[in-house]
Amino acid sequence: PPASQNNEQGSTLRDLLTTTAGKLRLGSTDAGIAFAPVYSTGTASGKSGRTMPNILDDIIASVVENKIPPNRAPKINVKSEIKEEPKDDKKSIQDDCSKRYSDIQYSWICDKHVLWLRDHKNTNNWKLFKECWKQGRPVLVSGMHKKMNFSLWKAESISLDFGNQQADILNCKDSIISNTNVKEFWDGFEDVSKRQKVKNGETALLKLKDWPSGEDFKTMMPARYDDLLKSLPLPEYCSPEGKLNLASHLPGFFVRPDLGPRLCSAYGECVAATKDHDIGTTNLHIEVSDVVNILVYVGIAKGNGVLSKSGVLKKLEEEDLDDLLRKRLKDSSELPGALWHIYAGKDADKIREFLQKIAKEQGLEVLPEHDPIRDQSWYVNKKLRQRLFEEYGVKTCTVIQFLGDAIILPAGALHQV
Repeated sequence: PPASQNNEQGSTLRDLLTTTAGKLRLGSTDAGIAFAPVYSTGTASGKSGRTMPNILDDIIASVVENKIPPNRAPKINVKSEIKEEPKDDKKSIQDDCSKRYSDIQYSWICDKHVLWLRDHKNTNNWKLFKECWKQGRPVLVSGMHKKMNFSLWKAESISLDFGNQQADILNCKDSIISNTNVKEFWDGFEDVSKRQKVKNGETALLKLKDWPSGEDFKTMMPARYDDLLKSLPLPEYCSPEGKLNLASHLPGFFVRPDLGPRLCSAYGECVAATKDHDIGTTNLHIEVSDVVNILVYVGIAKGNGVLSKSGVLKKLEEEDLDDLLRKRLKDSSELPGALWHIYAGKDADKIREFLQKIAKEQGLEVLPEHDPIRDQSWYVNKKLRQRLFEEYGVKTCTVIQFLGDAIILPAGALHQV
């Protein structure tokens, strides 16, 4: 909004910083700070004697030192958003939401920890999402593929358009990375006979490592980039131009995290066939920014050494699943493509301690500076997930991602796929 309509509070962080900085230069106390600046507002030449970094220091210092007077509440109160959850928080949120958002199709899954928005077209979804997001909870939005040009995301289409490109390909079974044509990866995506073999004759479990990513994605795949952006869930938060997407409104002097997008592609059905499900295509890790992951395509491979669709479903049913997810598995119109295990960021230290303990039990060297989460060196299988719960009280949130599902994770949430 124009400055005349918004003298006190900026609509974005950029507005807040610049408008507040302007008030400091003028020596005004309208900025919500109890003390007036002690420096001169100008020099003999009429030029300001202060620079933007100095002004920002003043703003930050005023907040850190709690200089806001008690009789004048700040316009933006960050602390009010970060409250300790009351003991009956889950129940209170659900009761409140059922009354206030009766026009939104949604459910709670994973022991009421994950919000599932079932109608991606509802323009009011973001209002309920906001309530859930305040609590740092993951969110699932289904049906995003219905907004996309499905033909763009087929394996053969990508292979045809970009088969001559070079990329790093990881074999998830032995963690060996090779640089090769992506055509070799895509040709084997749904045809096992065309897949690489490793030394012992086993079929390689391959993953394209974030190819392409960021600006490369936009430059190399403009049609797919545009298709993805127009299909993002909750555009108020997820779109690069979203009014509530903080990163998009940060001033240029902030160092932003890599916000992608990036294409994550992997063979999956071999994972389900492994004993104890002890191999993943993405090991346990943490992202430094919020993440939205959309499952744009699911291929069903044919050939020796892979499970049929019914075999994969049977394996997935062995997981500790929510009743609603089990119901989706039985729906023939739904196509499962990825299995996620998610943990709250507050459990990171317990999980780190647990993995170091397991490493020592297995006779592995554990260096003092070693961080198993940062190094992404573990896929926590079913037996370990059970021990994690029994010994540390950390429960796993298991989510099956179906075709068209968008999984939105807050920064700091641990996850493996």
